[in-house]
Amino acid sequence: MKKNPNKFPENFLWGGAIAANQAEGAYLEGGKGLCAADINLFNDKVDIKKRSNHELTSEDIRLALEDKVGQYPKRTAIDFYHRYPEDLKMLAETGMNSFRTSINWARIFPNGDESEPNEEGLKFYDNLIDEIIKNGMEPLITVSHYEMPLHLATKYNGWYNRKTIDFFVRYCEVLFKRYKDKVKYWILVNQINLISFESFNHLGIPADRVENLLEAKYQGAHNELVACARATKIAKEINPAMQIGMMLFDAIAHPATCNPEDVLATVKRNQMEYYFSDILMRGKYPNYAYRFFEENNITIQFGENDEEDFKNTADFFSFSYYYTRIADAESVKEPVFSKLNPELEASDWGWSIDPLGLRTALNVYYDRYQKPIMITENGIGAYDKIDDNGEIHDHYRIDYLKRHIEQVKEAIKDGVEVLGYYLWGPIDIVSCSSSEMSKRYGFIYVDKDDYGNGTLERKKKDSFYWYQKVIVTNGEDLG
Repeated sequence: MKKNPNKFPENFLWGGAIAANQAEGAYLEGGKGLCAADINLFNDKVDIKKRSNHELTSEDIRLALEDKVGQYPKRTAIDFYHRYPEDLKMLAETGMNSFRTSINWARIFPNGDESEPNEEGLKFYDNLIDEIIKNGMEPLITVSHYEMPLHLATKYNGWYNRKTIDFFVRYCEVLFKRYKDKVKYWILVNQINLISFESFNHLGIPADRVENLLEAKYQGAHNELVACARATKIAKEINPAMQIGMMLFDAIAHPATCNPEDVLATVKRNQMEYYFSDILMRGKYPNYAYRFFEENNITIQFGENDEEDFKNTADFFSFSYYYTRIADAESVKEPVFSKLNPELEASDWGWSIDPLGLRTALNVYYDRYQKPIMITENGIGAYDKIDDNGEIHDHYRIDYLKRHIEQVKEAIKDGVEVLGYYLWGPIDIVSCSSSEMSKRYGFIYVDKDDYGNGTLERKKKDSFYWYQKVIVTNGEDLG
């Protein structure tokens, strides 16, 4: 009788993941245009632990562009743009055999609607990808990670406009042709289901330019899904060996109680998280979405060939995993809303810590799609302190990662085909949601504070050496 594996596969991808907008800086160098993340303001006057990049209006955009005193940390980030050779070399010392980053759309098409790409931007990524490979790491490249050219938002209303489909597909085709022999694994859109917490950052739709914002978001998501399907087809024509993945932010909610109404409400809520992956993995619109749209007064405009385009499905499924949530019949009256589980311990930012939930998610997704899975983000944001000896003893991070990797191994024993695990982010970068440096994920410390002060010196934390041991033993030694 066949038995499931009881350990990580020999070719398992042990990696780390970052995003261009949170790491590169150099926001006006190399012919780059402004992107959505360049106007993410750091504001220490609000509760930073509850902040996300929600909606922006045309006026918000104008004020950000004219602002001469505000802090916009993603514009400078950790200067990965100039320091990547040294950073990649240090990361490779862990034994990592894969590295995930994104290409900043606005470096390749500064406005997004040009007919020809910016060659200087492409040359930067030529060198970056070559350096990843030189250091023995498989590149995993994200095409769109909150780096939409700002011009597409201000002129076209971002993804709400179907013209953006063609702009994105052109961008993808340029990348696929350029890197067809260097990059095997691609993710087209980071966390494609995040249309609430990362609304403008993701979709680029100014809230004041549409009558029904919820409808506009789902129309934008529909257009983005069409673009992904078309890009997948083009990738396979350029190089059939390319592996095109789609990515969710894991937002599976668990029922708050065993009350049948709460159970059903949770199922219905979760369906609209699966909506994105059901289309890109299964190749057609799910029926449950039509009822959701009807009950929320949403009308989606389909193009003539959209349903045919959707048949170009992804090769692998990927997701980020940070915490789990719970839902009940009352909370889901607001579309896709849920709440944190009060029974679980939480990080300093209030994100519940649920290692077993990762095993649950892996099983749920594999049962649903029966395709290989990558965990493309997992980690914990924490306040790190340098002691009197200049060392950083981040036992809390080691504990978090250990408990989650244990559950990945258990999922492999369950029969889930897991291709890789990517720690977010292996080097400290600017926080996506709050634009702060204080929320640190890395096993490499970067000397920079929330206000841009610091030497940018890199320093290894205890977790660096721990991850090194995990990788050299292929996940057998998690002690």
